[in-house]
Amino acid sequence: MVTLLHPAAHALWMTVVMIWQLFWGLSLGFLLSAIIENVVSRKRMSALLPDASPRSIALASLFGAASSSCSYAAVAMARSAVRKGADFTSSITFQFAATNLVLELAILMGTLIGWPFTAAEAAGGIVMIVMVAVLFKLFLPDTLKHAAVEQAKRGVAGRMEGHAAMSMDASEGNARTRLLSREGWIAISHSYVMTWSMLWKDIGVGVLVAGALSAWVPDSFWQRFFLSGHPLLSALWGAFAGPLIALASFTCSVGNIPLAGVLWRGGISFGGVASFIFGDLIILPILNIYRKYYGARMSAFMFVAFYAAMVVAGLAVEGVFTAAGWVPARPSGGSAAHAAGQSITLNYTSVLDIVFGLVFVTLLGVFLRTGGPDMMRMMNGDPHHARQPDSPH
Repeated sequence: MVTLLHPAAHALWMTVVMIWQLFWGLSLGFLLSAIIENVVSRKRMSALLPDASPRSIALASLFGAASSSCSYAAVAMARSAVRKGADFTSSITFQFAATNLVLELAILMGTLIGWPFTAAEAAGGIVMIVMVAVLFKLFLPDTLKHAAVEQAKRGVAGRMEGHAAMSMDASEGNARTRLLSREGWIAISHSYVMTWSMLWKDIGVGVLVAGALSAWVPDSFWQRFFLSGHPLLSALWGAFAGPLIALASFTCSVGNIPLAGVLWRGGISFGGVASFIFGDLIILPILNIYRKYYGARMSAFMFVAFYAAMVVAGLAVEGVFTAAGWVPARPSGGSAAHAAGQSITLNYTSVLDIVFGLVFVTLLGVFLRTGGPDMMRMMNGDPHHARQPDSPH
């Protein structure tokens, strides 16, 4: 019994330490995301994304970078854009940017596993977006695309529909006016708290899995699995294996960051870390949502195209950053000892946790006093129908 309890207690403590290290970065990232989401209007998205031209792809990427980092919400928002008339390829580009090029993900990666990974994620994200656009242009039949658009217009429920509608219907008005207004901060508090409500399960699963793996899986296993003794094979295998590991993890990109730290310390290649984090858009629950949104054939096409783009992006990151000498040194001591640090002390992390804990409590209070719970109850329903009681439909 004692031999079982000690590793379990160690894994739980590692999880607590990881949460302590993650909290301020998450809170800051969610706050910045909520501010951008509610002061930048995207009401005219369908007019701005009429095709798959380089201009539309670039705009879709910018819109996505100013949006949510939750994979489920990003997928739902992309479908909303398609239903509003935006081009299918541009909408998928928006989805990738909304998951991989957002501020909160960058802050979290820099805080937990290092800023070189933040730069790699941004560079790899751009490569992946270009790859997806090219693959769709070259290999996506028009008949399949039209069928997917028609399926999207049927409005089959997926997940995070309410958050998608709220984000796609951002209010009009001058950004500065919105930011300084009472209504603007009410909207910011709603987005902030709802993002927490969407992601806490993914984050919780991510840190629990990371804590358990860091405490229980020996370094020798990771080193053998990632072919650590063969640099070239390790670099190639890491880029191919990363998305497949993500596929089985069931967590979104934010939830994957703690596990990415464990894999990096265990021996996965630098590019493999990037491709692993990109892989949140092909996890099994999201593949099922693609099937509902766009049909089974399009879901299969998207899986193949996305996986190929993730592998290429991982290999590109590996090659460029290695050639430039930007790959950081792997932490010594392995995953079991250093996946998240082993203590909580009074340092800058503690101070920032306290500051952003106050931010959390303040915005939660605004959310509770201004109808936030009622809006949250609509998130998994059909918010368009709920907001239009007089509609004949």
